Amino acid sequence: MSRLAQTAGLTDVQQEILATVRDFVDKEILPVATELEHRDEYPQAIVDGLKELGLFGLMIPEEYGGLGESLLTYALCVEEIARGWMSVSGIINTHFIVAYMLKQHGTQEQKDHFLPRMAAGDIRGAFSMSEPALGSDVSAITSKAVKDGDEYVLNGQKMWLTNGGTSSLVAVLVRSDEGHPEGTAPHKSMTTFLVEKEPGFGEVRPGLTIPGKIDKMGYKGVDTTELIMDGLRVPADRVLGGVTGRGFYQMMDGVEVGRVNVAARGCGVAQRAFELGVSYAQQRHTFGKPIAQHQAIQFKLAEMATKVEAAHAMMVNAARKKDSGERNDLEAGMAKYLASEYCKEVVEDAFRIHGGYGFSKEYEIERLYREAPMLLIGEGTAEIQKMIIGRRLLEEYRFQG
Repeated sequence: MSRLAQTAGLTDVQQEILATVRDFVDKEILPVATELEHRDEYPQAIVDGLKELGLFGLMIPEEYGGLGESLLTYALCVEEIARGWMSVSGIINTHFIVAYMLKQHGTQEQKDHFLPRMAAGDIRGAFSMSEPALGSDVSAITSKAVKDGDEYVLNGQKMWLTNGGTSSLVAVLVRSDEGHPEGTAPHKSMTTFLVEKEPGFGEVRPGLTIPGKIDKMGYKGVDTTELIMDGLRVPADRVLGGVTGRGFYQMMDGVEVGRVNVAARGCGVAQRAFELGVSYAQQRHTFGKPIAQHQAIQFKLAEMATKVEAAHAMMVNAARKKDSGERNDLEAGMAKYLASEYCKEVVEDAFRIHGGYGFSKEYEIERLYREAPMLLIGEGTAEIQKMIIGRRLLEEYRFQG
């Protein structure tokens, strides 16, 4: 077990789960991750192994067939998985955001219908907010739902769906003006729809098309797609929670969980980069001794390890705050911001330690160097996190004049 990034106060069950996941990562993910990533190949055998371990039901309550574990347990598992290959943690993350939103906001019928099959891994989740003309500005969504009898007709184009092709359930945020008069604040006229579909690409159900995988610099293996709705008909009972106009708040609640996840991914990738850097520094010799004995390299290693520890501590704090039932947008924003920035820096330092070999595809650090930038934008850019943090700080430290 790594000396870095230890978590105090874990139960025996949590420690057992983490040990099992760590063993799976070391045996089933790390040996094949770079090869699969270079081929941009979906890690089906790895996903099947995670399903067998029960990880798709990790946070789903026991009454629905899940393990009923905490966000902290989930985040620590994600940290381990991202240490092996960040793309695999992305497959898990989007699934759990949808499961969490169902658990927190779904009707009883929706929970009964979806959660048991999601816990078993038979239904895989994806969620969709972004559109081609917008990213951080969720209020500018143009995709729209119009009521037609007992159904809604959805039209519009969505962007950046992780698991877009392999998922069978997508939580889609669209504008729904029904019951919301003109002039209503944009965030109060949005609704989340639970859209069931067949896995795959092309027209996956009437009115719904998944064009194909987006070719990316990194974060390969996992399918990232667009989603096109053209007269897509969705029953009214597939409005999340059964009431329109609550979609923005439901999505933001899910994104808070997602931000803890992205922080955990940053921690995992940074840990792996440190492991690669400290190992290579003890093997590579210059001027008659291992480069680890040069003060400049020791300074880098010291900074890298400190950043890994700090990011891990903030991620754990954000997860525990959410588990306590308290508002955690401040802590989640800080954790996501710090972990993603530190991850980028630790990976770059490990890359520098590798010298010219870091530029070679034969070395794992090359893959991490392309993966880390995704964390800077996923679940909200650094600038968005700073806005959230700043606004919350002003709430907490309101000047009393």
